[in-house]
Amino acid sequence: MAVMVVMDWRCGANSCGVDAEYAPRYAILSHTWGDEEVTFQDLQTPAGTSMKGFRKILACCKQARKDGIKWYFRAAVYYTLLEDVPSRNPHFPEAEFREARWFTRGWCLQELIAPDNVEFYSANWTDIGTKWSLQPLITEITGITENALRFRHLEDYSAAQKMSWASTRETTRDEDLAYCLLSIFGIDMPLLYGEGRNAFLRLQKEIPAQNEDYSLLWTDWN
Repeated sequence: MAVMVVMDWRCGANSCGVDAEYAPRYAILSHTWGDEEVTFQDLQTPAGTSMKGFRKILACCKQARKDGIKWYFRAAVYYTLLEDVPSRNPHFPEAEFREARWFTRGWCLQELIAPDNVEFYSANWTDIGTKWSLQPLITEITGITENALRFRHLEDYSAAQKMSWASTRETTRDEDLAYCLLSIFGIDMPLLYGEGRNAFLRLQKEIPAQNEDYSLLWTDWN
């Protein structure tokens, strides 16, 4: 049985393990890593609720409550917090949205493509749009086509095309530059933290081996 940890918005910090197959509707908070982010272990101690990153969790729980989602986690919706983007005042902050750090982070790529329902929020948790309402602008920023964003038929795109979507993104750990792309390429390979840049080399070898896609052989991604 696959077990996932969910957080109840009614308490803000209470969590429990549930069978992933029967999990209730939940929301996922997509954000970029900053100072004093809260880990699951932190939430097991009184200090966790006093950390700076806990404010994100509380705000996400409040939004989930507004949307009628009982639990903090459930892929009914992705709440994407753009901490470097202001709210509409009164116009949409296009310039800041284009430069949002979220669009430069490796793990955020799958969080953009995979969910059907993505809602974007400014630094003060004001709604600024959705994946669908902002799709033309998101396509301009990321180079990801409307078809890939809307229908997620990633098998229609070559490995080189998918890699181009990640070419300007970064991760804190070298290994994560490869690991964050596994779902995009549909690759199954073990995560070996500590291997450094070798993870990306393994990924490049696994793509043609598992998918018979050789488009990367003609492109230097190093």
